[in-house]
Amino acid sequence: MPLDASSPRVRLADVSPTIALGPLDGRYRPTVAPLVDHLSEAALNRARVEVEVEWVIHLTSHGVVPGAPALAPDEQQYLRDVVATFGADEVAELAEIERTTVHDVKAVEYFLKRRIAASPDALRADTVLPRVNELVHFALTSEDVNNLSYALMVRGAVHDVWTPAAVALTDEVAALAAEHAAVPMLALTHGQPATPTTLGKELAVLAHRLRRQLRRIASDEYLGKLNGATGTYGAHLAAVPDADWQAVSRTFVEHLGLTWNPLTTQIESHDWQAELYADVARFNRVLHNLATDVWTYISRGVFTQIPVAGATGSSTMPHKVNPIRFENAEANLEISSALLDALASTLVTSRLQRDLTDSTTQRNIGPAFGHSLLAIDNVRRGLRALSVDTAMLARELDGNWEVLGEAVQSAMRAASVAGVAGMDNPYERLKELTRGHRLTAQDMREFVDGLGLPQDVTERLRNMSPASYTGLAAALVAHLA
Repeated sequence: MPLDASSPRVRLADVSPTIALGPLDGRYRPTVAPLVDHLSEAALNRARVEVEVEWVIHLTSHGVVPGAPALAPDEQQYLRDVVATFGADEVAELAEIERTTVHDVKAVEYFLKRRIAASPDALRADTVLPRVNELVHFALTSEDVNNLSYALMVRGAVHDVWTPAAVALTDEVAALAAEHAAVPMLALTHGQPATPTTLGKELAVLAHRLRRQLRRIASDEYLGKLNGATGTYGAHLAAVPDADWQAVSRTFVEHLGLTWNPLTTQIESHDWQAELYADVARFNRVLHNLATDVWTYISRGVFTQIPVAGATGSSTMPHKVNPIRFENAEANLEISSALLDALASTLVTSRLQRDLTDSTTQRNIGPAFGHSLLAIDNVRRGLRALSVDTAMLARELDGNWEVLGEAVQSAMRAASVAGVAGMDNPYERLKELTRGHRLTAQDMREFVDGLGLPQDVTERLRNMSPASYTGLAAALVAHLA
């Protein structure tokens, strides 16, 4: 009987270690863990520290603020080591500071100032670092730090984690296409038997589509800005009126490896993010097409799945090996694309000079890429467990000789143009012969023999079979090379 509502039960929210609310930080954590280094809250704070550190170094290295001392190499390294050693203790310390500031970027500023104040203990006694303490967050608004941090984080996630996985998947699909380039297969258009193709060519189409999206993603820009509270350099000029602040801003943003955006409100406009997320979502949707096609090929028997020792397909039907990898990928690609679409549509709008909708929205970039990465992993695992049933493909082709009707009527058209008599209404004659009828090889050859085509054409058509009627399919796979 059901557990009585009054019966005591463990409060799972209080269990230690903490139980994840979502699957990416629970069930699927091992697969998506590399993204934590780029798109987690801790990664965001580390990136903020990095931006603040590099800003201090940039200002002092270029003599932007009069009277500020230049930092020695070991002093610059000390600051950069604050970023390099940022870990669990620093995450906890920042959280403790933020409980007082109730402002995440201000907490980062105070955190770095603590490290600068402690520098004489780590460096020589005459270090000048304490003198540059007030250059931390100098003339910056929070969004100067945040936009650069997110650009660095997303670029790192895309370049270092997501793209290598996506490229590896696409290369594996291309390798399968090359392996099966000449394996003939009945095509289905609208679910009905159609002009034969090869398995490799159909896989090559998907690999080609995926690679095209990867090229778009590789060319996407990552923009950044540093221009103050409303994008006017007001505080910068008020503090140091003689500096070329546009040049300082541009060189700093480019020093971070980003593209400088010269015209913004308080926030960087996020258009580059919308462009990137649209491209990744499109990759997702092409991959979704691959997953559904492979699922269908498994259902048809084109692919058989290699059983994994000890694994269960169905909890009640022992014979089954479910295509779970491709079904899991479908679902995760749909979730990822929905999140990416939401990010792309939401981030490009900010009321007047600033609202905070992007603050919480951008914290969902990690889940968007996480679900995509999980899907990529599932498709790769699924593809490795497939075997092609060439005997089944041959049987299916041999059972559909009517698909040669296209070839015969096309040859009749060509003969008619060349002046051969008796080639009237070729399409209609083949339609009458084939539509709604299942033909044998003998049926098709007898029809060809009675057409009165030139002998060489008759022989070519008589020697043709559904398995050989694949045109240039096998050769087309070479476009992937």
